Amino acid sequence: MIDYQSLRFDYTRHADQDAAAPARHPVVVVGAGPVGLTLAIDLALRQIPVVLLDNDNSLSSGSRAICFAKRTLEVFDRLGCGDRMVDKGVSWHVGKVFFHDEQVYRFDLLPEPGHERPAFINLQQYYVEGYLVERAAALPLIDLRWNNKVVGIEQQGDGAVLTIETPEGNYELAAGYVAACDGSRSNLRQLLGQEAKGRTFRDRFLIADITMDAHLPTERRFWFDPSFHPGQSVLLHKQADGMWRVDFQLGWDADPVEERKPERITPRVRALLDSIGFEGVQFQIGWASVYTFACQRMERFRHGRVLFAGDSAHGVSPFGARGANSGVQDADNLAWKLAAVLAGDAPDALLDSYASEREFAADENIRNSTRATDFITPKSEVSRLFRDAVLELTKRHAFARSLVNSGRLSVATVLRDSPLNTPDADSFAGAMVPGAAAADAPVRRADGSTGWLLRECHVARFTALVFGTGDAAERSLQALNASDLALHVVRVEGDGAELATQRYDAQPGTVYLLRPDQHVCARWRHPTAANIRAALDHALAKA
Repeated sequence: MIDYQSLRFDYTRHADQDAAAPARHPVVVVGAGPVGLTLAIDLALRQIPVVLLDNDNSLSSGSRAICFAKRTLEVFDRLGCGDRMVDKGVSWHVGKVFFHDEQVYRFDLLPEPGHERPAFINLQQYYVEGYLVERAAALPLIDLRWNNKVVGIEQQGDGAVLTIETPEGNYELAAGYVAACDGSRSNLRQLLGQEAKGRTFRDRFLIADITMDAHLPTERRFWFDPSFHPGQSVLLHKQADGMWRVDFQLGWDADPVEERKPERITPRVRALLDSIGFEGVQFQIGWASVYTFACQRMERFRHGRVLFAGDSAHGVSPFGARGANSGVQDADNLAWKLAAVLAGDAPDALLDSYASEREFAADENIRNSTRATDFITPKSEVSRLFRDAVLELTKRHAFARSLVNSGRLSVATVLRDSPLNTPDADSFAGAMVPGAAAADAPVRRADGSTGWLLRECHVARFTALVFGTGDAAERSLQALNASDLALHVVRVEGDGAELATQRYDAQPGTVYLLRPDQHVCARWRHPTAANIRAALDHALAKA
């Protein structure tokens, strides 16, 4: 088994370093974490050459981001590495909330059947990065350069020139577009004189990864004010390789250096295990970290030819697993738009919609993250009294459970107000509104085999879902043919399509137009060729 934490990648001198003038590339992605790797792979699958720069030569140390949401897994499926993630990760969908030492309620994030992917998997970040690096290595259009640090940038009308520091000295590189995926301490953000603004939380938390032989159900457990850690909160959930993540709230006055020491961590973990019936179970401490956090974002994610994604653009608290998941969805949004612009299929203005859509998503994530943090860590006696009263009520009253916030968990943002959406002309029910990420469902293929709806969508093109059979469906297919567009058409019909039909409130002849990132951009009961052409122009910012 590969030890991804100990991998080191060789720095290799590139011919670009000896060029008389800066070599020019269509896209340079800065930062080979989950976001930068996702973006580079997505672009390569769309036949866009990518230079991917990283200032280090290793993967993530410690588990770091571990909760990867259903929508993120669907993105990884499209990139060709979702199966590895799910096979290695620990799938879960049930969470339990405790007040003091009593369970006050449980929730199910995937209460309905008919989804290929679980609500979440827990998988250490170094595995995710390792699998993405291996996927990138299989794509010849990705040029991944380790120990290449961007130390300067000069924007020009048609691109930017980067100054890059290497073990053998500096060189310059020209790019049509630069994607800044270089994390919360983004060097590119500083080089452009930009900053992320928001709220910093005066609290400290200890993360500890432990291995033990205890057999607990694979569930998320969250305690408010338990007897084994009074006055604070604790989170426990399982990762791959029999490892468990424990998250202890410490309070602002805690000493970060002292709290990372094994002699401080061990009694905290021992008290937790004893309280849940695992007295005497032995454990080993792996990686540990003490952190504070802020909920903040850049005012704008686009600055000329530089586009910011992931933690370089926005930051949230870890409650709700919104950091890495929102970053992967940034990349998912940006890749198809960059590819369309570079291929000449869309104007540069399409990239403005990346900024507006993902700024909207960041605001939603920050809002949810801030509310969760305020509930988990009340900063006044009144706030604590309110929280504790809500937790007491949850045992008997369902209404109170909607007020409990141990971290509203990450789901895809519905881009309702996106400038790329075509407003409905027909009446529809359900959640699949323009701007929503397409819901998965079982389908039956033309050859009679069974599959999943999202797997049938094209990895790089717009997809049209055509529902039902009969004259209405045939007329919709004729309209798609008459539009003379290079759309990928998926028939959703027959036995096995009932759940998809229900989720999309479809009738025979209903058509949904999905963007390459699988967000709905238009839908009709009975489309015309003109309707379809206009919607595609709208989704490519041509209208």
